[in-house]
Amino acid sequence: MLCLEESKKVVIVGIAGVGKTTVVNKIVEILNHRKKSVSVHSFGTVMFEEAKKLGIENRDKLRKLSVDKQRQLQKTAAKKIAGIGDDVVIIDTHAFIATKEGFYPGLPSHVLEELRPANFISISARPEEIYNRRMQDETRSRDIVSIEGIKRELSIQDAMLSSCAVITGSPIKSIQNSEGKVEEAADEVINAIGL
Repeated sequence: MLCLEESKKVVIVGIAGVGKTTVVNKIVEILNHRKKSVSVHSFGTVMFEEAKKLGIENRDKLRKLSVDKQRQLQKTAAKKIAGIGDDVVIIDTHAFIATKEGFYPGLPSHVLEELRPANFISISARPEEIYNRRMQDETRSRDIVSIEGIKRELSIQDAMLSSCAVITGSPIKSIQNSEGKVEEAADEVINAIGL
């Protein structure tokens, strides 16, 4: 009997300004070259598509929604992504969402149960690099934050993702995306997920 390999779900997180999207794009390029079917799903975008049905017209307003509304949107997004069957399904997301109620987990247990990720990857950079990247990004409506605030975000991300790894039993790998070294960061991710 032929046994088909299950799709590999890989969660990649990173706070704003670490260059996560750039690294993910490079990973896709490399895996496509290796003839792997790979798709990338921004968890926030999938949530936003559902939020539009509720009248939300700006993605950056998602984090301003009540925790209860965010929880509902997360569950719907997780179910959609879990059903995708490419060789590699990259879930591009955040480990937490800063809300008025505090830091809400981007990957709470109900999301993890749906996704069943094989790997967790944390993309990071030096706080000064992150700060500079954020200040130069005019495409998004970002909160102003200090370098100390960025260090705190990195710490919270590590704590949140470590909890996810414990809950799922899936490995976690932290990758440094230093300025000008996207290819190296992408190769590290690919090696970490065993491809």
